[in-house]
Amino acid sequence: MIDCFDIGGTYIRHGRLKPDGTVAEEARIKTPSGDWPAFVAAVKSCLQASDACPVSISLAGAYDRRTGLARVANIPSLNGLRAEDELAAALQRPVRITNDADCFALAEALQGTGRGKGNVFAIILGSGVGGGLVIDGKLVTGPGGIAGEWGHGPVVDPTAGGTIEGLPPFPCGCGLTNCVDAAGSARGLKRIHTLLSNETLSARAITTGWEDGEQKTSRTVEVYATLLSRALAMAVNLTGADIVPVGGGLSNEARLIALIDEKTRALALARYTEPLVVPGKHAREGGLVGAGIAGRLAFG
Repeated sequence: MIDCFDIGGTYIRHGRLKPDGTVAEEARIKTPSGDWPAFVAAVKSCLQASDACPVSISLAGAYDRRTGLARVANIPSLNGLRAEDELAAALQRPVRITNDADCFALAEALQGTGRGKGNVFAIILGSGVGGGLVIDGKLVTGPGGIAGEWGHGPVVDPTAGGTIEGLPPFPCGCGLTNCVDAAGSARGLKRIHTLLSNETLSARAITTGWEDGEQKTSRTVEVYATLLSRALAMAVNLTGADIVPVGGGLSNEARLIALIDEKTRALALARYTEPLVVPGKHAREGGLVGAGIAGRLAFG
């Protein structure tokens, strides 16, 4: 048995890996983000004291297995900590930490939309933009544990080709400018709409307006999908992806994902006769399912 956690800045979700490979959520508690003792206590509260099952964690942040250091902007108590070692000592159990986007990629590659496919480039489109790459069933990690993270790097040009006018540079929380995360996240969608229309709407209100044929929101979605698909097509060319499952809040917007798929396939070098960018099967529970897979690979 393996105890599985999906840990983000807002919630800690817990479940146990079943013999059939599934992981159902059994508990959900608030994340004590700034208090290390409280964080450890929260994780312990989900564990059974009578056993010492290993713990596998999907973490919303980067974990560098070479140094053991975690970089977790929204959980200060873990940021800069040798999180795996410290948690293992505190819990008195073996601990395995895997990035949440990588967990989603594992879930989709081995038990989801990418099952049976060679190259699975899974992406997150939500409050941020992330990704993970699984090739021939194996997670690609890379230096710093950030392989597949296409969300950061100054690659978005709002005026490229002269097709999009009037958009200023997009500052990103990572310190760079014009990252995919800054323009392609749900925050980016809202930012683009404000810049183009001088009004503030939620991401859901924007996509709903677009689906209803409203002019301003339709322009916003067109610009958003164009910017995102340019960067995604480059990532598809680079990874040789057979499929791109989407997780995160925007994965629920089926028409939006279909538009991104259409634009991305038009720009990719390879010819795809079937949908490439698709909603993930495990878009909601990919963290827990992926933590189960990562735990099984690590602990047997």
